Amino acid sequence: MKLNSIWQQRTAFSLALPVIAATLFLTQTACKKNHDNPTPSPATITQTVTTDTSFSLLAGGLGSAGLTTTLSGPGPFTVFAPNNAAFAASGLTASALASIPAATLKTILLYHVLPSKVPAAQVPSGPNAKVVTASGDSVFVTNNTNGVFVNGIKVVKADVAASNGVIHVLAKVLIPPAGNLVQTAQADTNFSYLVAAVTRASQGSTNVAAILSGGGIFTVFAPTNAAFRAAGFATINDINAADPATLTKILTYHVIPGRAFSSDLTDGAKVMTANGESLTISLSAGAKVKGMTNSTASNIIATNIMATNGVVHVIDQVLLP
Repeated sequence: MKLNSIWQQRTAFSLALPVIAATLFLTQTACKKNHDNPTPSPATITQTVTTDTSFSLLAGGLGSAGLTTTLSGPGPFTVFAPNNAAFAASGLTASALASIPAATLKTILLYHVLPSKVPAAQVPSGPNAKVVTASGDSVFVTNNTNGVFVNGIKVVKADVAASNGVIHVLAKVLIPPAGNLVQTAQADTNFSYLVAAVTRASQGSTNVAAILSGGGIFTVFAPTNAAFRAAGFATINDINAADPATLTKILTYHVIPGRAFSSDLTDGAKVMTANGESLTISLSAGAKVKGMTNSTASNIIATNIMATNGVVHVIDQVLLP
């Protein structure tokens, strides 16, 4: 009986040997495959941008500005990256980018870069928390239930992983400020009537130009030249002939204390202006703002133009208190 038991055990073991061998072979093969094909590491920021056709304009810009090597380095970096659709929404074509001097383009692109890794969950809630970029200029970020916003522009896709940081895709291009609010208006020929009005108003008892160039932070709803002409100022001479006090009352009605980006505006809101009276915001049929005695609301035709001491939104009517 004992010999039979030993024989049966040996027989069972010999039958199991092929199964054990096959298991060992499969295990070794799987280990070899895992060793030969490890999980790929994320690409660098430069590699991610240059291999994704939706970032072709940004990739070209990085090359022209000499930043491809920088964003291939160890970092870490956070890049608020405009895709091709964002460039188009900002009116920037490939030819327009090509016409920008390399040094200027570098400053613009570094305005999209933070010298640290900041995932979306770690973006300050704000509203409009100040963050210094790699260009030395500041952006203003908000993180709320509606998403992440930079200078009022929405992040449309967050947390694209890179080996040297993270990418957040933006809906528009960020343009650094060209100067204070007065300098920003002076730099755009569409605001020559507005500049003339500010100059004329400042000849009265209130120096509007000094206030808008000073240390205060303001949001300006800036009427275009066409808006001034529609309001009865046919020429700049008409503005220069106007009463400074009247112009001051009108101009300060276009100014809101504080920095209010488009993402801060809410439908139906009554916002208090610098002259103590209110404007009405409406968003249900396009972004609009209405003065108390305007018969119709003005369209907000461009938003979030940065100045060192505030932000400008362009409107197509003069607002009347």
